[in-house]
Amino acid sequence: MNASVPRMVVLASPGRILVLGFGGLISVGTLLLLLPLASAPGRSVSFMDALFTATSAVCVTGLVIKDISTDFSLFGQLVILLLIQIGGFGYMTVATMPALLLGRKIGLKEQVILQEALNLLSLEGIAEFLRGLIKITLLCEGIGALLLAARFTLDFPLPRAIYLGIFHAISAFNNAGFSLFSTNLVAYRDDLAVNLIITTLIVLGGLGFIVYRDLSRRRLSLHTKLALIMTASLIIGGTLLFFVAEVQNHQAFALLSWPQRVLVSYFHAVNARTAGFNTVDLAQLSRVALYILIVLMFIGASPGGTGGGIKTTTFGTIVLDLWTSLRGQVEVTVFHRRLPAETVAKAYLIATLAFFWLSGVTLLLLAIEHQDFLSLLFEVTSALGTVGLSMGDGGVLSFSALLSDFGKMAIVLTMFVGRVGPVTLGMAILKSSRHARVRYPEGTVIVG
Repeated sequence: MNASVPRMVVLASPGRILVLGFGGLISVGTLLLLLPLASAPGRSVSFMDALFTATSAVCVTGLVIKDISTDFSLFGQLVILLLIQIGGFGYMTVATMPALLLGRKIGLKEQVILQEALNLLSLEGIAEFLRGLIKITLLCEGIGALLLAARFTLDFPLPRAIYLGIFHAISAFNNAGFSLFSTNLVAYRDDLAVNLIITTLIVLGGLGFIVYRDLSRRRLSLHTKLALIMTASLIIGGTLLFFVAEVQNHQAFALLSWPQRVLVSYFHAVNARTAGFNTVDLAQLSRVALYILIVLMFIGASPGGTGGGIKTTTFGTIVLDLWTSLRGQVEVTVFHRRLPAETVAKAYLIATLAFFWLSGVTLLLLAIEHQDFLSLLFEVTSALGTVGLSMGDGGVLSFSALLSDFGKMAIVLTMFVGRVGPVTLGMAILKSSRHARVRYPEGTVIVG
């Protein structure tokens, strides 16, 4: 056998294995949620309900067509929580935990798959990186759970408060947006403690574990600098834009003081970047505010974290390239470093594929479902960015609850694409080809 064959198989398969792995995890979650044990007494869960909920949990999205606080039993809620945790970690991270705990080496094939899943640039130090990832996750979720449980003891008995604290801490850090309150966090709109704990967990989970590794080494890479700057800029800019858009809205901001309005604006600017919690009814927001949230949802969190979207660094790279082109320059530079042309091209590829998927699914649903355009666009963007924010069904469920089974399936596929990434999915489906040896002469096309 040719010695290069195993290497070719290893290098050609990570994307496909990731797609199949997430698909398998969703299938298992669907079957578990279909068990009678998973439904609350007197409630029923259909196959589509189970599939939608399992996909939303594994893809850490948060869109719901069933009220998980009343339609699912404790067992069902724990299944959802486990799917959120595995989905946030990445199933390959969970699969390699036993080897890490026992001090065993991780195989080359597993390392390549983990590299793809975690958006790492190289295979160097993957085991150490995973140990750090697990420690940071458990530490942040543990502290968040303790703080939230302490706050919830003011409203609930201790056992219930602890359960609520654990559930919401895991949901927040993994940028899932699932809540055990039927109205999400609307009841805690003015609660500074809950708002700050939840948003801090969201930001920490969405930064990306690559950033934590660099911070621990006290040596910031170009990626980390760009991720931190883009995260801060999007939070501050999103808060200001949301506040300005809603300041004259007497529905969403009715009877709110100025500090409360700032808190609501900050909370939703953070959550739009792939988390999905809400403290006001989004259907009452102005159209301008909704479009601002759509843009933030499309951009999303940072690579290597628990959030979705095209990623902050992708957006930052495109902005830098546009600025470079407008100034008549060729090479994209930032922090005295030159970005490779391949990186810039990949940024445009990711954003373009995401835009085409978003546009295609929105137009398809608009033609079939006969629903409001903005509501559909908002829902599809939320699904693609694995956010979970929704304009709602008029009750306590996401807008997806109003769609037909075909429409719900389109949202399910969109959440899946958002979780694995359009490029990874495309490479997994399309057959890879070797680089052509023939180089053709250059041609000119008039553009603009």
